[in-house]
Amino acid sequence: METIARYLIFAGIILLLVGGGMYLAARFNLPLGRLPGDIRIEGENFRFYFPLATSLLLSLVLTVVLNFIARWWKK
Repeated sequence: METIARYLIFAGIILLLVGGGMYLAARFNLPLGRLPGDIRIEGENFRFYFPLATSLLLSLVLTVVLNFIARWWKK
């Protein structure tokens, strides 16, 4: 039971950080989702949107942050 509580606390912290990051991105008007590499196709009856550049940027940032945390945690 104690390990489940720890996982829930950790998940809550992660959600808090993601929510805070989204709030700050909106507050500072960062163009996440509208970068020049995001694919948007709009037709008469459909819309297709794939945020390729945004996904790559977020993946890069998360990789750097998580590697930093992992190295700090092992020391």
